[in-house]
Amino acid sequence: MELNLHRLWIFMQVVEHQGFSAAAHRLYMSQPSVSNQVRRLEQSLKVTLIDRSGTRARPTAEGEILAEYGKRVFLLAEEAVAAVQQVSGLVSGRLLVGGSTTVGTYLLPSLLARFQERHPGIECDIFVGNNEAVLERLLAGDIGVAVVAGVPAESRLVPETVLGERLVLIAAPGHPLAALDQVSPGDLKGCRILLREPGSQTRELQEQALAEWELTEVSRGEVWGPEAVKQCVAAGLGLALISEHAVVDDVRAGTLTVLPVDPAPRSRPVNLVRRRDRLLSPAERAFIELLRSVGQWPRELPRPATS
Repeated sequence: MELNLHRLWIFMQVVEHQGFSAAAHRLYMSQPSVSNQVRRLEQSLKVTLIDRSGTRARPTAEGEILAEYGKRVFLLAEEAVAAVQQVSGLVSGRLLVGGSTTVGTYLLPSLLARFQERHPGIECDIFVGNNEAVLERLLAGDIGVAVVAGVPAESRLVPETVLGERLVLIAAPGHPLAALDQVSPGDLKGCRILLREPGSQTRELQEQALAEWELTEVSRGEVWGPEAVKQCVAAGLGLALISEHAVVDDVRAGTLTVLPVDPAPRSRPVNLVRRRDRLLSPAERAFIELLRSVGQWPRELPRPATS
């Protein structure tokens, strides 16, 4: 029995995009051609790989097993290409870096711009999501390196702390607490606190800070992403704990203010993460070297004056 890799790739696209039409669009093929290739793959393996009974194409039990092995097959193929490219250097290629929401929004764009200045032949892209989404892509082999807040617990990943950041408590400039020189956790009991979505590492630290401040019963709201959080706070919908790097421009523009709360939330590490068993491409290795040389975030929130 021979496994045709071309048909396996088409099958993988059908599974990933949950349909023959979507896969055909992705592969620039006709839908009948895609269906025919998957059917011929099923015939060669003598099993049904795709359940066609519903509105979406879903893998059967046999199809799920083949899809898992397919990921490993094509990941190995990518590593083979990476190994060859290590000989040819950084003349051309593509770099895809994952970043958790805050890191991917406020650090990686400027960092990759610097990378591309050094290596103009490399095309640079960023996948941005919360920690959970980024680590899933990393484990699946869709991306080779990622920069995330916090330390992942997954044993198949290798973390390396490269930067640090702190969370700050932000409010609209007209908020009553903005007039205080010092804010205590007790001052926050009547306030509404806006939290990030589940799966975000920021959300974990927000919950941790509220527990340490004994504010677990405080009024809460849930907002997806740092930009939406900032807009809600500026509109007066509540207060929020957010990365200091997410509010640099807003504080300088006067649309948000940082409340000097004591005790301050804990700082957190920012980690470079890669799969333990993955061979990195020359572009990924060069990016890691650049990241290690940064030392600190390009822009930081001005520190409050100390007496």
